[in-house]
Amino acid sequence: MSAQVGGRNRAISWIAGVLCVGVIAALVWFTLPLVPVMAQFVGDGLRNMGQ
Repeated sequence: MSAQVGGRNRAISWIAGVLCVGVIAALVWFTLPLVPVMAQFVGDGLRNMGQ
């Protein structure tokens, strides 16, 4: 059972949801190359805290 907001078309809300998921997926795709850089940055910071 889902709540319906008056005046909202189910097809339009479905399309908007798919577009939002697409935007989030694109942002994740663009940030993937930064994962190793951030891991190295965090690792260097943690190693330098002990010195």
